[in-house]
This record gives sequence, C-alpha cells and structure tokens, in this order.
Amino acid sequence: MKAVAVACALAVLVAACSKTSSQGAEAGRHAWTQPGVLRVAVVQEPKSLNPLLAVTTDDGFIDRLMFEPLLTADPRGNPLPMLATRVPTTENGGISRDGLAVTYHLRNDAKWTDGVSVTSADVKWSWQAIVNPNDNVISRHGYDFVRAIDTPDAHTVVVHLKRRFAPFVNTFFAESDQPYDVVPAHALSKHPNINQIPFNEAPVVGDGPFRFVSWAHGDRIVLQPNPGFFEGKPALDRVLIEIVPDENTAINLLRTHAVDYIFQPSVSTYPALKDVPDAKLLFVNANAFEGLQFNLSHPAISDPRLRIAIAHAFNKPGIVSRLTHDVDKVASEDIPDWMWAFDPNVKSYPYDVTAAKRLMVEAGYAFGADGVARKDGRPIQLLLATDTANATHREESLLVQEALRRIGIEVEVKYYPQNLLYASAPMGGIVQGGKFDLTLAPWYAGIDPDDSSQFTCAMMPPGGYNTSRYCNPDMEAAQIKALDTYDQALRAVAYGRVQHLLARDNPYVFFWWQRQLEAISVDFKGFKPNPVTESWNAWQWSI
Repeated sequence: MKAVAVACALAVLVAACSKTSSQGAEAGRHAWTQPGVLRVAVVQEPKSLNPLLAVTTDDGFIDRLMFEPLLTADPRGNPLPMLATRVPTTENGGISRDGLAVTYHLRNDAKWTDGVSVTSADVKWSWQAIVNPNDNVISRHGYDFVRAIDTPDAHTVVVHLKRRFAPFVNTFFAESDQPYDVVPAHALSKHPNINQIPFNEAPVVGDGPFRFVSWAHGDRIVLQPNPGFFEGKPALDRVLIEIVPDENTAINLLRTHAVDYIFQPSVSTYPALKDVPDAKLLFVNANAFEGLQFNLSHPAISDPRLRIAIAHAFNKPGIVSRLTHDVDKVASEDIPDWMWAFDPNVKSYPYDVTAAKRLMVEAGYAFGADGVARKDGRPIQLLLATDTANATHREESLLVQEALRRIGIEVEVKYYPQNLLYASAPMGGIVQGGKFDLTLAPWYAGIDPDDSSQFTCAMMPPGGYNTSRYCNPDMEAAQIKALDTYDQALRAVAYGRVQHLLARDNPYVFFWWQRQLEAISVDFKGFKPNPVTESWNAWQWSI
C-alpha cells in the first residue's frame, strides 16, 4: 500500500487513495457508519461563527456550511456562480470596459433560514460591515478598493471600484485568500458593530445547506439540513463538528470510526494516516506554502543580512523531506509551480553555514568560544511563536532551533492555541499583534495569485495580513503592475518581479508549497474540495 499511497500523493491536482478492509467498503455502507450523520474532527475551535469574523481555515470551513458567497470555485479552481447567477467577465458585460464597474445578478430563489429573501441589500451591507473600522475583521483586502455599491433592484449589485483591481471577481465574496460569505443585513444591521453580538455564538439565520443548532464550547457544534436551500435539501441529516485539539487523538478517532473526516490534518500525520483501514487520503493542490516568517518591525530582524544568514542556515530539501515525507515540493518563493504566475528563474538561498556566519559578521555580530553570536556583548536570542495543535509545527519549531543554533542564534519557542495565535490584533492576536520575532507561517491563499495582502505597506495589521511588516517601494510598484491589468500575460511578468523581490528582501523563508491533506472515511461520498474551501459543495455530501 505504501507505493500506491506515494504515487497517489504525487498526482497533479486532486489525488485520492484508500486502504480498505475486506468488508468491501465501496460496495455499501459499513456497520460502524451512522447513516446520514457526518462527524468531522477539527483541531481548533472557532472564536466566532460569524463568517465576517473568520480568521482560520477551520473557521471558514464551518462557516461555509451555513453561509454562501457570491461565487465559489470547482475542484480545479475555476470560478462558479453561487448566490450570483453568473461569473462577471468583460465578455458577458459583467466587468465594464474600463474595469471600474462589476455587476452581479443574484438568483431569486435564495432565502435565509427565517424565510426572508437574500437580496442585493445583504451584499451591500456585508461589504459595509467589512470596511467598517469598528468591526474586527481580519482583512479588508480587495473590499477597500470599492468606492460605492449601487443596488438598482433586489437582485442586482453594481460595484464601483476606486481603481482597477484584477483579482476583484475572485476576491469579492468569492474564493480569495479571505473568502468572506454574505450575511443577513436584516438580522445584523441593528448593531453598531459585529464584534460581540449573539449571532456570533448562534448564527440562527443563514442561507447555506445547513442551519445552526447548537455549540457546546470545547466539545461540538451541531448542524442540521436547511430544507429551503436553493440547491435542494442536503443529503446529510446532521453534521457534527467535533473539537479535537490533538491530531493524534483525531487519528485514533478515525481509526476507531468515531469520526468520519479529519479536517486538514498536518502533513506530519501522513505516515500514521496512510495505514488507517477504511480511510481515504486526498491531497489537494492549493495556492499555499509553509515557511518561516520574520517580524521586520523588530530591530534585529530588520537587518536584511541577518535574514539572509538565517535563510542560508536551512537545509530546505532535508527539512521538507523529513516533515512532509516527500509528498510536498521545496518552495522557491510563495507562488507554487502549478500556477500560471510562477517564475522558475527564482532560486532559494542554498544551505551554507559559512556564508551565514560571514553575513552575520558583516552585520556586526561576533562569535564567542561557545559559538553564540553577540552584538555589543549581548547574545542574540529570537522568539519563535507557533501553535500547540499542529504536530508538524511542533517538530518544525525544533528543527528551526537546531538550524539557527548552528549559526550562533538561540531561539526561544512559545506555543499558543491557534485561535489566540491568529486572532485579529484588537482581539489580542500574537501574530497580528507583532508579538514575535519568528513564526511558522502556514498560508492558504485564493484561486488568484494575488499576494498583495501579505506584501504591501497598506496591509499591515490591523486590517491586513502583512504580519511580517514588510514595506518596500519596489514591491509596491510591482504589486501595482500586477493588480492594475486584467491581462494575464502582463500580470505573470509582474508576479515574476514580485517573486524576485521576495528572494532579495527575504521577509519569509519559504520551505514548501502545501498540498492540503484530507482524511475521510471510505463511506463519505461527494467530497470534492476546491483549492480554497472543502465545504463549498456540502449539500452534495452523503454518508
């Protein structure tokens, strides 16, 4: 089975392989499956069930079971209509000739679970909530390019942009790097902000395939079908979101058939998962990477020579092989090699301890007899912040410590729950609040190569994902070129420049391009994740 599993893992977009028992899982449901009840293990409990306050991929997965965007994407990343009736393009008139107006036509059969129709007013209010400075949304990227929204009737939305923004259609309530869903204006507009409202704990008004039933904190979230869902009543009778903070526990639950799906297990669990009987593993290509992020606002890290020295300290092929079990590829920069914007001419810094130490000497560090690097007599010590739940990150943090110790840098590791580590800055988030020197950075972006939310000056927290605090005029110019044209060939040239600048300035050390691992029971049918959201087609799921 190992050879089959590895071959399966190397497929181009969505691969699946399974290890089944002699009971013949494909022929029919097993006795241990609860008919119509899908039990999903997630390692991190959300802080909120309001889709506009989503922070992690766990949040987005759960929210999408209850709420819908204007557009989604198929498993290959091609945009599809959801609340909208078609994808706006220049060819169909949805995007104006000057690129400054985008028109959406809404389907007329979408209703909230309280019977109220989903209308253009909901779309407009959802946008207003995102750009409202009093709301603790994690990112306003793309939404802040909107000058105004017209709603000439209940099912027409005309968005006017301040300037051309090429990724807009894939960003605005679509499968972007922050895939927001539309929320019910009639239920939320009475609040001055959405930060602390009952809806966040019990979103009883939704428009997705499932409706909220209950949330027992630290235990589970219960959902039932929405019989009025516009695509038809879902095949499942119930979804149970089980909060399982430890991945090893989640694997045992899958092995003993206590859960049917482990949401996004880290790649370090692959050896254990591939031997679980009656389970199927899928690897999904994503616009995603794993790396080490620097906080450039801290004085030591602000010196590019130190960052390049640290990049030289890593044997990236060895790290990737060890941590991903050879199922993921070594990354050069952020954009993966399967996307049209990838530039093959950009190269990583090679593993070279001598070069690393030479750069540190140039930066004013001296090495004592104990091998520790000091500046002005003080040893350098950096704080690495990461999460408690991800098994890959626990091992990865130790490898970072080991690698940097070889070049005289001591690293203190602090572990945090994910919902604290990645919370917004106003909610005390460690990464958004800049309370780190280094952090392990798992990043999942959208179906567009747009990375300006991470690497432009305006996107620094709060209200953006530029948590490295990287700000450079050359990068600003390259991003403007990438975002200002709808011509893909010209955008590809601009993204080549972006990747070269990332290699030059080194705000991250990119380790590997992530393909998302998913582990499901062989009885779970209809699971076809797209590159951003696993639950986009949840009404088609069955078990």
